[in-house]
Amino acid sequence: MNNKVLVIDDERPTLKMFTLLLTAYGYEVLTAENGREGVETFKRETPELVLTDIKMPVMDGIEALRAIKKINPGTEVIVITGHGDMDLAIQALNLDATDFINKPLKREALEKALTRARERMTIARNEEGQVVLREEDRAAVIGVRGNVSAITMPRLSEAFEQAASMGKETMLVDFEKNASINGAGITGLTSLLRQYAGSGGRVCLTGLSSNFRSVFETLGITRFAEIIDRDKESRPRG
Repeated sequence: MNNKVLVIDDERPTLKMFTLLLTAYGYEVLTAENGREGVETFKRETPELVLTDIKMPVMDGIEALRAIKKINPGTEVIVITGHGDMDLAIQALNLDATDFINKPLKREALEKALTRARERMTIARNEEGQVVLREEDRAAVIGVRGNVSAITMPRLSEAFEQAASMGKETMLVDFEKNASINGAGITGLTSLLRQYAGSGGRVCLTGLSSNFRSVFETLGITRFAEIIDRDKESRPRG
């Protein structure tokens, strides 16, 4: 795993702030002041992690994301959005961004996003499954880790079928703290949840980061599944 991170932002003070923070975290920091420059730097330096602002001159972050994913689909790209700009965040997830953080940037949010990205990159290098199924007394629990994408969907669909056949009171989809879900993953998961809810089964989601909880609520996924806190008393346990 290389230790390079590319930051794309048209505001020089922001780039300076990222450089100071990320250098302190041990990264080799590359910077670019617009999407076009960022894509050229990406081609030359091949970092595994990219942070990009969305709104920039010359080439915006959405176009840069699209170009970077075309060059290397496995790159971890975290987009930086305006606070509450959920439409842009969802648009980025549909283009396979793996996470997003809001402006004004908070150090804690950046650290959590970096930690999740490192863990997903480690998981992607291992052959361990990103979807695992286990049985508890009252619930069938589907554990989800890494990045849920179109590649993950066949295993997730299989896990839903197996969980439904257990005849448990509840199906619980448990996202590990590193989990991310892109547009294809959201579409596939929503379809599975809709089908299961239509059959009369109860399904709960737990472990979602605040980012993805907001995305799920915005997209109306909570019509088909209840979002609960991991340690909430109402969580069905074995």
